[in-house]
Amino acid sequence: MSDSSVAADNSALRLAERESPSLIERWYVLIMMCLVYTLSIADRYVVSTVLDPIKNDLHLTNLGVSLLTGMAFGVFYIILGFPLSWLIDRYNRRKIVAVCLVLWSVMTAVCGLARTSFEFFLARVGVTVGEAGGTPGANSLLSDYFPATRRAMALTVFSLGAPIGAYLGYNVAGAIADQYGWRAVFYALGVPGVLAGFAVWVTVREPTRGCLDSGKDGLAPSVEATLRFMWEQRSAVHTMMGTAVCALWGWGLMFWTPTFLQRTYHMSVGEAALVTQNMHLWGGGLATVATGWLMARGAMIDARHIVWLLAAGIGIATIASGVFYYTRDLSLGRAMLWIFIPSIYFYIGPGFGLLNNLAPCRMRAMFCAMVLFLANLGNLVITPNVIGALDDWFLRYRLSEADALRLAMLCIVPTGLWATAHLYLAARDILKDQERARQFP
Repeated sequence: MSDSSVAADNSALRLAERESPSLIERWYVLIMMCLVYTLSIADRYVVSTVLDPIKNDLHLTNLGVSLLTGMAFGVFYIILGFPLSWLIDRYNRRKIVAVCLVLWSVMTAVCGLARTSFEFFLARVGVTVGEAGGTPGANSLLSDYFPATRRAMALTVFSLGAPIGAYLGYNVAGAIADQYGWRAVFYALGVPGVLAGFAVWVTVREPTRGCLDSGKDGLAPSVEATLRFMWEQRSAVHTMMGTAVCALWGWGLMFWTPTFLQRTYHMSVGEAALVTQNMHLWGGGLATVATGWLMARGAMIDARHIVWLLAAGIGIATIASGVFYYTRDLSLGRAMLWIFIPSIYFYIGPGFGLLNNLAPCRMRAMFCAMVLFLANLGNLVITPNVIGALDDWFLRYRLSEADALRLAMLCIVPTGLWATAHLYLAARDILKDQERARQFP
């Protein structure tokens, strides 16, 4: 290497050190990105809380309401995720995240104005257009605010947005729906998101890409080169598949769970929400915090320990989910939910952290887009619609609505073991793959 190259590298590293954010700034940005993720989850899953009211008001079948609410979101999220991630890897991430947040929040409020199924469909598509850029942009930003050894911890704190968002989308929304109707739920969630989007634009600083890694910020590789590198990172492929199938299994089942409780135990929307509210907010929140604490331990510097922990947790929770959807005993069901629901949160932060360490800095948004593509294909397109179709099919055999839905959901439960297998297999190559990502030119 020439003297001029060495001098340039040293200059870049000195610049990165000068631009390195303070501890206060790092945690402020982390809290703001957690808020972005909170609103994303709340706006995405609120429809499952009011699924039956929407179905009845718009005169839909079980499959029809799942196509309208899940498919409308999932398909367009999948289509838009890659173009927006391409932009995020090349342009100002703060601005993209802020604009996306304002857009999807406005369209969430518009959902409450819909009077026909087509109008609701268009509004949900509008929500998708915004949300497709939120999580990849937030992940990429945080990876330049926290060094590699603390990324899994930071992204686990970031993933606290999932249980908080689910609490808002399932439980607060349930109380509002009982009191004011399902349309008011969408108004209540849309307005705060617009304000949060303006706050991100004004108060968050765009960091230099890779400033906490090599200190270099070169041109982003082509999409073809990124996909080729991604496929060669075998541990990244297994991590993506493992976390995506976790979403297909856990979040896919949760899409119909409020309706399952309403039909099986003859509850109102608000009563069903009360069953799970502490499990999402406190169970999911504590599971996420505990995982974040574990990620900060010295033993977790070895990434193999992380994927082994995730595999074991998902395997145990799969059994609990099967018991919940099989039993007709609400007390036993509650106990199983205390295992199942926290498990759909604890893998999110470590999964994002692992992928960011398996990707060079200019590929992180595309890696994130790929796992979100797979996850949303599973939990928004495949699982809700398969359950809805199976539910309608089982009803032909003169089963009650509750029993038909029970059988449909039990058909999905074993997919949790599929996720467990991928997470376990990720451990084989993960150390060398992390080194390969650090050495990428």
